[in-house]
Amino acid sequence: MTTRAAPVVLAATSGTGKTTLARKLVEDFRRYVFSVSVTTRSPRRGERDGIDYSFVVREEFEARVAAGEFAEWAEVHDALYGTPHAEIDEAAERGEHVVLDIDVQGALQIRKSVPDAKLIFVLPPSVGIMMTRLTGRGTENAAGIARRLRSAMAELRAVSTFDHVVVNDDLDECVGDIRGIVQGGREPQSVPEQRVEEFRAEIARILEDEYAEYVNSTEE
Repeated sequence: MTTRAAPVVLAATSGTGKTTLARKLVEDFRRYVFSVSVTTRSPRRGERDGIDYSFVVREEFEARVAAGEFAEWAEVHDALYGTPHAEIDEAAERGEHVVLDIDVQGALQIRKSVPDAKLIFVLPPSVGIMMTRLTGRGTENAAGIARRLRSAMAELRAVSTFDHVVVNDDLDECVGDIRGIVQGGREPQSVPEQRVEEFRAEIARILEDEYAEYVNSTEE
């Protein structure tokens, strides 16, 4: 018999490295598997349909929402993302922890639809490192970066609603913290609420100083 395993939900602001964390969990440890999310956005370079994401048109996605197929779904940066119930249930019955690399909206939906899920918010070690990761991708223009920073301001407000918080300073240590949370044998790093507020204040300053023309814009 297999034991039903709890899904592991990783949420974070853009530029935190949560996708790298999720990949390392799955690549290095046998009982961790990816959920293949469904999305309406276009594939990025190197992404494979059905492996990294299932890429669909908006009409198909909306039909699947209406049919109740998703454990969570959300619209993020003008694209729809969703996690099928079947992905979670089938893996859990095999005793595998589904790793969900999703946004804050989706994570809070998972709390309602999958009560045993482990909700973990991942913070970057600093706003400076977060900005380096964001700008280093080369996939966003100034308006896009400003939009992600505005989203980060809102997402950081949700930190206190998560079960656990970890800081992605050292990749291996952070993965160890996450595994400790899942297995119940290791305490995660404690992140004071004041630090989260300092992050928000620094992001607000960057928006005002470097992206002021985009602060109230909804355009890409």
